[in-house]
Amino acid sequence: MKRIAITGADLRDDEGKWISVILSEGWDAVHLRHPAATLAEMRRLIESVPQQYHSRLRLHGHFELTNEFNLGGLHLNSRCPVAPPHFSGSLSRSCHSVEEVTHADRHLDYVTLSPVFDSISKPGYTAAFSDYELEVIGTISSPVVIALGGVTPQLTPSLEKWGFGGYAVLGYLWQAADRQDLIRRLRQFV
Repeated sequence: MKRIAITGADLRDDEGKWISVILSEGWDAVHLRHPAATLAEMRRLIESVPQQYHSRLRLHGHFELTNEFNLGGLHLNSRCPVAPPHFSGSLSRSCHSVEEVTHADRHLDYVTLSPVFDSISKPGYTAAFSDYELEVIGTISSPVVIALGGVTPQLTPSLEKWGFGGYAVLGYLWQAADRQDLIRRLRQFV
């Protein structure tokens, strides 16, 4: 299963170091999701991550930074729903219903579906799907569907049962107390 980390809304002082730890632990990608960050702040964040990991970073905004860095792609969402003209790199998209997933562009590398479980980082953002709806995920061959929302190590067997191609984790990772706690949390995922 694909393992993706998504940053919180707010920038952290040590975020580049945490991203490096996540990627050095073998996770597939880190999504840089900072809706209020300036272009300069996002540039500094990317520069704080060793260049060897840039191809595993995916932007949720400030898409023009793909002209400066060899990044892993763009993640389309309600704030930034369209890739820049002539962009030919990797794309993914946020989805919030099974219908959105079934109608997603087949050229996308993957889509995230949320919230699959009650969110850890957004109190009150509760699971939105029945078991029946989630069982449909296993019948979708393209694009790959990534579970998002409240994902913890204990819940990954359910994601496999439903046929998800991976999971994206936000709250569970970023609530780690320190670097060692982050590593412990990362290694709990299979």
